[in-house]
Amino acid sequence: MAGLFLEEFEIGQVIRHPITRTITESDNVLFSVMTMNPQPLHIDFDFASKTEWGKPLVNSLFTLGLMIGISVHDTTLGTTIANLGMTDTTFPHPLFHGDTVRVETEVKTVRESKSKADRGIVEFEHRAYNQNGALVAQCTRQAMIRKKAA
Repeated sequence: MAGLFLEEFEIGQVIRHPITRTITESDNVLFSVMTMNPQPLHIDFDFASKTEWGKPLVNSLFTLGLMIGISVHDTTLGTTIANLGMTDTTFPHPLFHGDTVRVETEVKTVRESKSKADRGIVEFEHRAYNQNGALVAQCTRQAMIRKKAA
């Protein structure tokens, strides 16, 4: 499904994204190394085995990126002009290698641009869950979205 135009979003609309993704060890280690994040909790199995978790945690920035990435196909693919910001980001439950992530998005606000007639701003609340239904990530995202052509 292509992204939606501004007029197609409704406050309170909940989109349950059909794409899911199982997190692998390679995903976590590669993302951590590529982003220069040496946190041993993500990349050092021996270190992580001695923590309260007993195993490596998935890098929270990977979780955030995956959550938003999964949402793009059904919300903003080809219709977004820019991301304006992400706020209220939380990670209430850890995510581990082998966990499968599913995502839903709720439309919180929709408004036309005050300065440009061809666009508007949509505020989304993205929520990611693991395979057991535990909320693993949540954030509010503001995006500038195209209106339908006249």
